Amino acid sequence: MKELILIRHAKSDWGTEFLKDIDRHLNERGYSDAYLLSNWYLKNHTSPELILSSTATRALNTALIFARTLDLDMTNFVLEKNIYESTATKLLAILKKQDDKKNSIMLFGHNPGITNLCNDLCKDVFFENIPTCGIVSLKFDTKSWKDIKEENAKLNYHQFPKDYKNSN
Repeated sequence: MKELILIRHAKSDWGTEFLKDIDRHLNERGYSDAYLLSNWYLKNHTSPELILSSTATRALNTALIFARTLDLDMTNFVLEKNIYESTATKLLAILKKQDDKKNSIMLFGHNPGITNLCNDLCKDVFFENIPTCGIVSLKFDTKSWKDIKEENAKLNYHQFPKDYKNSN
């Protein structure tokens, strides 16, 4: 069994005109949501065996907040430049290359790639848009990342910042 935890980066700051898109950082709500959801994850789930993160500042910041909250061994934290501006097809190709010794991977990325990948792999639910800092977990009935596909995928859970905030 393989588990893929997809996380869209938290809300980013659009306030600095001269910054390149890849260099945009999180805004106040982004930091707040990343801490909120990483603590929710810590209380409700076991830590992933690997974190893959886009090299974009906003995704990296979100991933680092989760890694610190989960006290993740940073040897299991990998920056993957090809996640940035990636399509669902390219994200799937990245996942299929992962070491089968790792049974759970948390991937921090961007839309539309994250939402499209989720919708391509799992027909249990359709997401119009995975929101910033949204978490979607998919389980695959397979022993190899090379074999993950719609036919062996099942929605495990999803959690979005607004849902968590409304439940308290």
